[in-house]
Amino acid sequence: MIKKILIANRGEIALRIIRACKELKIPTVAIYSTADKTSLHVRFADEVVCVGPPSGKDSYLNIPSIIAAAQITNADAIHPGYGFMAENDSFVDICNACGITFVGPSADSIRRMGNKSVAKETMRNASVPVVPGSDGIVNSEKEAKKIAKEIGYPILLKAVAGGGGKGMRLVNDDAELDKAFSMTRYEAESAFNNPDLYIEKLVTGSRHIEIQILGDKHGNIIHLNERECSIQRRHQKLIEEAPSPIMTTELRSAMGTAAVRGAMAVDYYGPGTIEFLVDNDRNFYFMEMNTRIQVEHPVTEESLDIDLIKEQIKIASGEKLTIEAHEPKMHAIECRINAEDPYNDFRPNPGTIESLHFPGGHGVRVDSHIYTGYTIPPYYDSLVAKLITFAPTRDGAIAKMQLALEEFVIEGIKTTIPFHLKMMQNPDFIAGNIDTKYLERIDWKSL
Repeated sequence: MIKKILIANRGEIALRIIRACKELKIPTVAIYSTADKTSLHVRFADEVVCVGPPSGKDSYLNIPSIIAAAQITNADAIHPGYGFMAENDSFVDICNACGITFVGPSADSIRRMGNKSVAKETMRNASVPVVPGSDGIVNSEKEAKKIAKEIGYPILLKAVAGGGGKGMRLVNDDAELDKAFSMTRYEAESAFNNPDLYIEKLVTGSRHIEIQILGDKHGNIIHLNERECSIQRRHQKLIEEAPSPIMTTELRSAMGTAAVRGAMAVDYYGPGTIEFLVDNDRNFYFMEMNTRIQVEHPVTEESLDIDLIKEQIKIASGEKLTIEAHEPKMHAIECRINAEDPYNDFRPNPGTIESLHFPGGHGVRVDSHIYTGYTIPPYYDSLVAKLITFAPTRDGAIAKMQLALEEFVIEGIKTTIPFHLKMMQNPDFIAGNIDTKYLERIDWKSL
């Protein structure tokens, strides 16, 4: 078993990892930037090391400082959480060279799935359905137009190194493509230091459904059902749930089997997510693989009564899988509570929390790092809490969520709570009539 884990992250996920480590009786080391000196993950870890100034690139992305922090505290493992170093294959190589266990997949798996063009080809070879599009990198506007003519508009131009909704542009015709191609290449170069693009056909009316997979270092891989992630804004997820309201036993089996084949194709171990688009006829197409623990992992945990972080740590230690795949026991919903003003185009709203009350009761879970008097720094993601409710039925989980949101008090900053309250009362959401473009078609404020 791993003896000590350094957590190369911050906020709620750092606290989540600390809790799992304490249950496994593994000491923890928290790193922090000077802006996070008063954060709760710093308070609850066994040891702490400051790794730099507020900017992420100078602290949570500062590889020499992170490795040095592990070495001076004798941490023999590093858990990256999500974001920051979680999908940095070079960081994994450095950990291995320094004799430090990376709590996550191999560098090779991350590399192969991190390049979206290579990922599509890998999945195609593993007989996983993929969205129609280019076979690889598209090198010119002329080539892009030829492909667009073959598959039909609208299309998506996507950066091969993109992720999280970045490096992506919708194109409706040849005229738009002329301008969009060079602009998207420029943006990809600026954001990811890689200008390469590929093309996918836009699957209209689609739902975003992802399959949670879990593998060990002995070649065992299972799937842990699906999560519905279709309520999005600018390709950023706002609400997730498990199971999906459109899921059937047959579709779950087909998608789960395909996801396992895809994971086996890259010798994957640890928790990971295969993301699919599902059309109105329940045809599904591979989008990408996230080679890390997901923000929305709690809905899988509560629907199946498991602890994915503990399993992740055990797998990194070399243990075989100890859980088995089974149908969902409960229905779970997660609302991402962000420090944003939903009535002002979801503009980030960092500041000091003047008053705070978390909801509670049976079937309610809050993953958060905030407290009364805490100042949310402006340098990082705006997520301040994840509110999860679970019940035997979807209607029950929605009812619990509405009550929990009404109880959730955060004063001093604006949050997305009003948006979520509207959605929990929205007839379309309650009926499960949603897709990835749903929020683009409605005025949620008038609901």
